[in-house]
Amino acid sequence: MEDKVLESRQIKDGSAIRRRRQCLSCGFRFTSYERIEEKPIIVIKKDGSEQPFDISKIERGVRTCTEKLRLSQGTIEKLLNSIEDEIYKKTEHTRKITSIEIGETTLKELYKVSKVAYVRFASVYREFDDVNKFINEIENIAKTVGEDDESD
Repeated sequence: MEDKVLESRQIKDGSAIRRRRQCLSCGFRFTSYERIEEKPIIVIKKDGSEQPFDISKIERGVRTCTEKLRLSQGTIEKLLNSIEDEIYKKTEHTRKITSIEIGETTLKELYKVSKVAYVRFASVYREFDDVNKFINEIENIAKTVGEDDESD
């Protein structure tokens, strides 16, 4: 695929370069990120095992919980980039992160984009096993949204 760079800029903390590109044959626009990775990020799983960080695992979960919601491809890409950026910031010095921190970071970023996607992701991530956990989570969101409305 031949493409051209439309715009380049450095990410806030200087850890990557964001390039906006366009395919020369079909005109499709997309974003690429160039990062310098000194050492891979290691994820510490709940059982104590370790594995390399893989954003595609988060992407599968995000795509599942946003399925059938009217979120654009661009919104989902921005969401995934925000999650990845937060993980890189958190692991800047140690290069290690727990799967719990990744899950909580994903939830935090999803909450900003879609409360429905947040609840869907939370139900799997936090292993909701009865309807009361769903109700409690939704009530917490409603309370938070209500407080946000009052402060406007």
